[in-house]
Amino acid sequence: MRTRILGKTGIAVSELGFGSLFTSSLGPGFDDSKRAVHKAIDLGINFFDTAPAYANSEEILGKIIADVKTPIVLSTKLGGRPQPFDPQNKTQLLESVTQSLKLLHREVIDILFVHEPDRPLQYHLWSDPEAVYGPVIDVLNQLKQAGVIRFTGLGGTTMAEMAHLMRSDRFDVVLTAFNYSALFREATHEVLPEAKSRNMGVMLGSVLQQGGLGRRYDDVVRAKPAWLSNARQQQFLAFYQFLDELGMSIVELCLRFAISCNDAQSVLIGPKTAKQVEDSVNAVAKGPLPADVMRRLDAIAALVPFRPFEEPMILPLNRPREYYGPGMANVGTGVKVGKL
Repeated sequence: MRTRILGKTGIAVSELGFGSLFTSSLGPGFDDSKRAVHKAIDLGINFFDTAPAYANSEEILGKIIADVKTPIVLSTKLGGRPQPFDPQNKTQLLESVTQSLKLLHREVIDILFVHEPDRPLQYHLWSDPEAVYGPVIDVLNQLKQAGVIRFTGLGGTTMAEMAHLMRSDRFDVVLTAFNYSALFREATHEVLPEAKSRNMGVMLGSVLQQGGLGRRYDDVVRAKPAWLSNARQQQFLAFYQFLDELGMSIVELCLRFAISCNDAQSVLIGPKTAKQVEDSVNAVAKGPLPADVMRRLDAIAALVPFRPFEEPMILPLNRPREYYGPGMANVGTGVKVGKL
């Protein structure tokens, strides 16, 4: 497994990182999660990311790595704990980190991310949004000075707002999710350039768009569910045709595309099983994509440079009849969102 230096942190991180959302009650179970984590370590993955908001991921991951002797780089986040969560409460923020350390069986957290401070109506962390200041900044500085955390980070999903937060120069690393993948390139407009100009480390999350690029949905795309714009439909069809021409799996193409980004240091995968870990490692072992393939993908991505208004962040390609309009409200429930 190749490694890259994570910006100004100086940490060498593996080209693939392990996102631990499903190393929790959301996944297949403790034994499968343990096998997946150990397989990742055996294959050279040294970066593991978790969060209090990922169900009981910190607890499960902590149990799995408690006796691991191989050095690993570990990150978690601030946000969502304890409940009810008050992001303006410094005591609560400090308690959350104390709990993370206990669950993860660690005395030091390598990177502590502020979890999605950019997503509307998520966590109101800033008492002064323009200055990018709130109690969380005091907490991060206090923990860093005490040696409890090594580096600070931002984990988010937007473009302009994330770039604004980055310009504060208060953070060492950015984890940008849902906005840099084979088809989705919003991060290239502001997030990646800001990170490069400030020598911030860059982690890419959700490069398979939370499953939207994890497999093909040819029939669903051709049937065109109501939320799917004409432009996105044509983009997906062109993308699938290109996959056929290449004779390459969608996962391999998307992972190799992600590691082709010279402005990012690690690409997070969210495996449920050891086999998924192995398949991902085997894919990226083939290296970055050739220049001609990258040019074709760039042209296909340019068909939809920004998300259409009705399109949800997590594409409901596997449940097209249960989605009824802008936002993610009631996706998966079959409940239609009424008019105000």
